[in-house]
Amino acid sequence: MKQNQILVLACMMLLSIVIVISCSKSKTSSSGTPSSNTVNIANMAFAPLSLTVKVGTTVTWKNNDGITHTVTSNDGTSFNSGNLSAGSSFSYTTTTTGTFDYHCTIHAGMVGTLIVTQ
Repeated sequence: MKQNQILVLACMMLLSIVIVISCSKSKTSSSGTPSSNTVNIANMAFAPLSLTVKVGTTVTWKNNDGITHTVTSNDGTSFNSGNLSAGSSFSYTTTTTGTFDYHCTIHAGMVGTLIVTQ
């Protein structure tokens, strides 16, 4: 009898795991497209901290903080969002390969990296 109870319990646990995995959603934006090329600005940080994309990809930074931020490449020429108020976004389409470190000009501790590959 105990073996049957253990077997039933094990099957229920396995079924629960399968259900949880199959019900998990992939991240999508409100338009239904993958949001893997989106950098969220929240809690005084860029997330993800580093993003790797291919040349020609459009990357969007979304300011989900309640204060203004910028997205400014460290080289000062690759991209610069200007001031992004709360709820605003900035998009940049990559044109060359390389590693582009960037920061918020208002908050020096906020940094991120965009890696563009072929």
